[in-house]
Amino acid sequence: MTIRFFLFITFTFSLISCASNKDFKYEESKRSNPYEIYNEGLIAFEKKDYFFASKKFDEAELNFDEPKLAAKSAIMSSYSLYGINFYKEAEENLTRYLKVYPADTNIIYAHYLLAIIYYEQIQDEKKDLKPLLRASQQIDFFLEKYPESDYATDLKFKKDLIQNQLAAKELYIAKYYISIQKWIPAIKRLKNIVENFDKTIFIEEALHRLVEIHYYLGLQDEAKKYASILGYNYNSSEWFKQSYKVLNKDYKLNKKEIEPEKKRDNLFKKIINVIK
Repeated sequence: MTIRFFLFITFTFSLISCASNKDFKYEESKRSNPYEIYNEGLIAFEKKDYFFASKKFDEAELNFDEPKLAAKSAIMSSYSLYGINFYKEAEENLTRYLKVYPADTNIIYAHYLLAIIYYEQIQDEKKDLKPLLRASQQIDFFLEKYPESDYATDLKFKKDLIQNQLAAKELYIAKYYISIQKWIPAIKRLKNIVENFDKTIFIEEALHRLVEIHYYLGLQDEAKKYASILGYNYNSSEWFKQSYKVLNKDYKLNKKEIEPEKKRDNLFKKIINVIK
């Protein structure tokens, strides 16, 4: 133990002695060219090598002195992460961007992309409600702040789809309560659709289910009230015919298929052309 300690002391003093005999000079490390790094990221992005592109844009951001160019790198990195469905990482990157560069000219695209990230994580009505609510809140924020932007139209369309999804969630839960004969919570869910989601495609079925439940419970006046609403607004629909069948047992139904919803393309090509 004593020998080890002696050797350690001797070695330490020798280093100090050597150090005293030399003049240390600080050499500044050669700084990378941020323009070259950004261009590498852009080339990778256009080749759809989004993971590599994201890394290069992050590196470019750290090397740019000008905030505007650093901000552009940050948002391009976020788009790259979104391109490979790294939603969590893209969201974190955008949240940081919004805090660090609140006055950047591309901030509108950041808010739009954040709304899209939430929107694309929406699943069917049987799954988690959180992405639906987050998407709805972010879209509402965007439409309030940038109502005249080119992207408002796209988000208004997506807002309508979200409303349909929320109504579908309510209807799914209502049907579950109906299946176990929990009439009060079922009626509550159906009334929520009638009161808050009356512009969705599920309003007709919700009204019909209210007719069915109230008729089953012997509440004829209530059943007729909802049938009247359904008939006044949707008298040619299949759901009205089914409600009419409930109240008039001799009526015969002809079922029709429901048309699938149309899909829309997003605006990311236009956004990227503006930013890059």
